[in-house]
Amino acid sequence: MARERMNQALALHEAHEALGATFMEVAGAEVVRHYGDATAEHRALTTSAAVLDLGFRGRFCLTGSDRVRLLHGQVTQDVQGLGRLRGCYAAFVTNKGKMQADAFVYALPDELLVDVEPGRAGLLLGRLEHYIVADDVQCIDVSPHYGLLSVQGPRAGAVLSRLGLGVELPSLPLAMAHDADPVMGDIYVANLPRAGAAGFDVFVPAGSQAMLLDKMVAAARDEGGRLAGWEALELARIEAGIPRFGADMDESNLPPEAGIEGRAVSYTKGCYIGQEVIARVRTYGQVAKALRGLRVDAGGPTPAAGDRLLKDGKDVGYLTSVARSDRAGGVIALGYVRRECNALGTVLQARSASGDVGAVVVPLPFA
Repeated sequence: MARERMNQALALHEAHEALGATFMEVAGAEVVRHYGDATAEHRALTTSAAVLDLGFRGRFCLTGSDRVRLLHGQVTQDVQGLGRLRGCYAAFVTNKGKMQADAFVYALPDELLVDVEPGRAGLLLGRLEHYIVADDVQCIDVSPHYGLLSVQGPRAGAVLSRLGLGVELPSLPLAMAHDADPVMGDIYVANLPRAGAAGFDVFVPAGSQAMLLDKMVAAARDEGGRLAGWEALELARIEAGIPRFGADMDESNLPPEAGIEGRAVSYTKGCYIGQEVIARVRTYGQVAKALRGLRVDAGGPTPAAGDRLLKDGKDVGYLTSVARSDRAGGVIALGYVRRECNALGTVLQARSASGDVGAVVVPLPFA
């Protein structure tokens, strides 16, 4: 897709192009699709290490003395309980409990950093600014100022250790480390596995992105890894059974439907927008539908996201993500299935444009 058609082009577009990248669009943002061999990239991501440019994601900061109080009342997770350089996974929901976005929130020394899916930052910044009355809070889009690179895979820690950053890598999930590098500037490293294995995100000043990317790629190659694009990351994400907003979650879903309440929802924090609805779901029983893993029968047609799921001829759900995985031994999918039909082992039919095919509800992760 031509670069001028993108609402948000990657800052390192030329660097990736020189490395053989093919591009695509996700939610209006330009992403690297692959570097010529998505299969090899996926293999590196799952067996050694893969370097990814996640600069297409949204990043904004909240500053000011009231920043914690404001954000704490806007998201499903406990922001007030975050220690310095600690993070959490949370959701922004409406007063009806429906999701607007999921987010990773990090407590930096003087600000809160929020990392969201592409296409969500503008909406969330508008929402937050709407609730600022006399509060001492400033909302700043930092995407143009800070890039986001990531290394994912079993050897991710070894890759970053080769860079000689002046920090000890954070060992706890969603913990951060800060390096005031004399050349590259303030670098923040977050422990965040995005595809089921180990992984680290690196927030780096915009002017130092290209330099750090070169260093990370060289270090990854020394560990048997390589650059990787969207296709490899998406396949690994689906194999790990991790839902993505925009694919497996959207503004029609409650967090418990998507199965993220264990990671994203605090049931002990104070009030936040949408709390009553989510608390009621927990108190009075299960949601009407829930996200499940499905293994599709071999030899039949391959369904697609959006295809309906049937049980005894009755419509009981729909697919959200579908992938062919050698690691998982065939076609796998994520999809929403009604409560009465989503127990493990339940056999369903996926109705594709090419015909029906069997699909059985299985545990997650797949691989």
